[in-house]
Amino acid sequence: MKFKLLFISLCICEVLLNNSADAAMRQYTANQDNSNWNVVKTTRLQCQLNHEVPYYGEAVFKASASKNKNLTFNLDMVVRPDNYSIAGLKAVPPSWRAGLPARDITNMKLLKKFDGELDNSISWEMLTELEKGFYPTFYYQDWQNSADKIAVGLSSVNFKQAYWAFLQCRDELLPYSFEDISFTVMNYKSNSSKLTKSSQQRLDQIAEYLKNDATIESISIDSYTDSYGGRWNNLDLSRKRAKTIKDYMVSLGVDEAKVKTTGLGEKRFVDSNDNILGRDKNRRLIIQIAKM
Repeated sequence: MKFKLLFISLCICEVLLNNSADAAMRQYTANQDNSNWNVVKTTRLQCQLNHEVPYYGEAVFKASASKNKNLTFNLDMVVRPDNYSIAGLKAVPPSWRAGLPARDITNMKLLKKFDGELDNSISWEMLTELEKGFYPTFYYQDWQNSADKIAVGLSSVNFKQAYWAFLQCRDELLPYSFEDISFTVMNYKSNSSKLTKSSQQRLDQIAEYLKNDATIESISIDSYTDSYGGRWNNLDLSRKRAKTIKDYMVSLGVDEAKVKTTGLGEKRFVDSNDNILGRDKNRRLIIQIAKM
């Protein structure tokens, strides 16, 4: 196994030396003894697959709750760039595939004082290369020493088991994000405190999200009615509807002090009350959620 790691190191060196025969090269890659991949999961909102690159920083694949559950890759550098540059990314073959050339994947922008980032499609390509045993390797001109090149490799040693756990974690993420539930308009059935079926489903989504996010700062609930039933009755009904939603959220563990309710009755119509469709729109409850 040590021979394999030595061969991979030589492959990385060759890639860089081909780019500049006169440049020195500083290489950062985990070896067999310290190559670790860890899945970080605290809620159904985010999963991370982390890999420490000794004496350099950390490689982080991240998936977040959303419809597509897209991936991002972040190269977290302890020493961030002093200049704007480009890092090349190659898939360096493992020793058991000797003779294969390193394959270009993409270029990554290096922005001054920022970590390197890559989008969904490239993140997946890097993961599949790691699954095959390849070493995705970044190489760039050192911004601190013009005579040096830098190589930063992600080791595929101990990768597969953590990768499988990461995929399972991603599969369990909620299929919607904070942006999807932060502003919601729900409607009620006529002369009732019962939500329509679609609004109840929406409330269930919000409830599931709130159970997983401890960073919620405030929740505002504003309730409205149509013009039928009497002004004072409608005002009272709107207040009861708002309180019912608040009580439901508090039952899920939301801090009661963070939830503000307002019953506005017949105020602020958004449509005509002269027809069924207009009244359906006016019987509404608006939930606005803010994060810290």
